Amino acid sequence: MNHSIHSADRATHLKIVVVALVAGIAVAGFGIAARTNADYSQSAQSAHVIKAGKPVVITSAGTSELR
Repeated sequence: MNHSIHSADRATHLKIVVVALVAGIAVAGFGIAARTNADYSQSAQSAHVIKAGKPVVITSAGTSELR
C-alpha cells in the first residue's frame, strides 16, 4: 500500500482521477436535478411581482403607525 502520492504508481494515480471525476459528475448531476425541480421560471403567465405596501413606522410603544 502506498501511503504517499509521490511514491504511488500509475494505476493509483488513475484510480484517484477516476474517483474524483465520478464524484464531480455526481455533484454536478445532483445540483442540476435540484435546480430543475424548483419553480423559478419567469414566463409571462407565472411571473411573480412583489409590490411595496404602505410605509409603516414602528414606535417605542410597540404599535404601528401609518404615515
